[in-house]
Amino acid sequence: MPDALPVLGFVTLQRLVELWWSARNEQRLRARGAQEAGARHYPFIVALHVLWLAGLWIWAWPRPANWWLVAAYAVLQIARVWVIATLGERWTTRIIVLPGAPLVRAGPYRFLKHPNYLVVAIEIALLAQLDRAPDYESGGREFESLRARHPPLAARSRDQIPARACVIFRFRFGANYG
Repeated sequence: MPDALPVLGFVTLQRLVELWWSARNEQRLRARGAQEAGARHYPFIVALHVLWLAGLWIWAWPRPANWWLVAAYAVLQIARVWVIATLGERWTTRIIVLPGAPLVRAGPYRFLKHPNYLVVAIEIALLAQLDRAPDYESGGREFESLRARHPPLAARSRDQIPARACVIFRFRFGANYG
């Protein structure tokens, strides 16, 4: 069995469980009057993640894994769990805004306005290099510039600013972003 297979299986299962958890939370939030911002961009975000996972399954599974990167990914999961636990029922994969609800300022949100994006960007960069495959390792480095070249990703991040969900790109690309 290739080294990367258990890692890819875990990441795929993790994403599927997160989609289930997100749908559950979304249903509860909508029942309380929550609204979605940036809905037209969600399919592109899903497609980005599906293509990323598909690329990992295509290029990484038959090769030996870089266990230092797997360890870094495992440590990063502490931050992922911290984000999800802090948001609780408000965590979703969509931009869901509950009118009148205060911004979350606990946990990792004390330090960043939307730490989940940082976690996801680092995950993409780490796992894109999982197998040391030159075909795919540039994917993580290209993620940041992809937003600038791909209008749906740029529009999604602009939609999140009014939704008070993301300022990471402003930090990265400067005050004139958007």
